[in-house]
Amino acid sequence: MAPHWFELAAWAALGLGFASALVIAADIVLLGNWQHMPIMNLVFPLSALYMGPVAVWAYFARGRRMSHRQMHMRGVDPASGHEARDSWWQVSLSDSHCGAGCVLGDIGGEWVVWATAWMIGSTAELGPEYILDLPLAWTFGIAFQYFVIAPLRGQLGQLAPVRDAIKSDTLSVLSFEIGLFGWMALAHYVIWKPPLPIDSSSHWFMMQIGMMVGFLTSWPVNRWLLRRGVKEPMITGG
Repeated sequence: MAPHWFELAAWAALGLGFASALVIAADIVLLGNWQHMPIMNLVFPLSALYMGPVAVWAYFARGRRMSHRQMHMRGVDPASGHEARDSWWQVSLSDSHCGAGCVLGDIGGEWVVWATAWMIGSTAELGPEYILDLPLAWTFGIAFQYFVIAPLRGQLGQLAPVRDAIKSDTLSVLSFEIGLFGWMALAHYVIWKPPLPIDSSSHWFMMQIGMMVGFLTSWPVNRWLLRRGVKEPMITGG
């Protein structure tokens, strides 16, 4: 069990993440800054759950400009709103997009393991979490990528873009999960003895850090995929 002071620090970090997500969601929903690419209405708040104020800064510095409202106010034609494939913003968007799917999968997987008290053998090890989190993260990641590819091609609702979504996002998801799982294994087997329970704030603080690590490990992979033309660049609003 983590010491009391660490639990309090964990609650503060989690609260900051939730508050950051709410700030972005409020700007999108209440102030009408709906994204030109609808899936980004989910990606930006989900990224803030683990990136916190960094995500808020990125959204208001660049992400907000990608909304219908902001592009219209600046007279930007969405069709001309692409940047270089390997620009830091394009790569970061691609990475956060992949990460958002992983966030949903990992959160869902962790709580299912907790609710079912799933164990391998007689001890609650990381195995069940790895077994469940990865396919869920991959499924959400592919779904998120589909909603980038399909609208750009005018094939929303069709199955054709699914294969390309699998091709373009599988490596992204795997590289993100490698960073996350690596950090969680370190926390589980080295940093905390006994391991932190899933229903503790400290565990989820470790998950926040792990997701940041996952963002870093998947960044160069997303850059490579964009450069090779495997992933589609996003409309950025100039």
